[in-house]
Amino acid sequence: MELIQIVEALIFAAPEPISSQELSKAIRRAAEESGEAFAEDWQKITPSQVQATIDELGELYAETGRAMQLVEGASGWRFVTRPVFADWVRALLPTMRPERLSPPALETLAIIAYRQPITKADIEAVRGVSVDGVLQKIIDRGLVKIGGRADLPGKPLLYETTDSFLEHFGVKELDDLPNAEELRIVELPTAGEDDDAPKAEQLSLSGMSGEKADSDETADEEE
Repeated sequence: MELIQIVEALIFAAPEPISSQELSKAIRRAAEESGEAFAEDWQKITPSQVQATIDELGELYAETGRAMQLVEGASGWRFVTRPVFADWVRALLPTMRPERLSPPALETLAIIAYRQPITKADIEAVRGVSVDGVLQKIIDRGLVKIGGRADLPGKPLLYETTDSFLEHFGVKELDDLPNAEELRIVELPTAGEDDDAPKAEQLSLSGMSGEKADSDETADEEE
């Protein structure tokens, strides 16, 4: 039994994305409990050794043209089918529609993602409309959370994205978002301002592989 086989089995069996640290802990624990001679070296396995094995496994899958690929998200590694097989998977699972987001939800998410932590008032200053309804929807979907309170009169809530947001859009960290560095410094209106500063269209998540915009939902969600 090879380490690459063990790592492959663990990632495949894990119900959620799993990190190299979690994998190394599982391998050490199994090696200690097995009592077999060949497992002795694995009792001291390190996350860096596991990561090297993951890299090797990923290359193997790519070189052999397998239908699955290894993807690292915010929470760790997982196997996913390659995009080229999407139509076949949908045919097998016709009732499992992907979670979709409306354009207003995507715009609101973009503002939060690039300017977090941010208050609702500042989000509305950029969008130019009330975001109560759409904000609650993306919170309910686990894409946004309350990150504390601003040091402002009334102590308004601050909003920020979650790890589920990163998983949804297929990125490991916020720096992987498109044009992250530039869009974080774009001048935008804030609460109390009344000018013609750039609007939310400049902060876009469109074009990302994980985006799931939904034409069935409309701006009427922003009640």
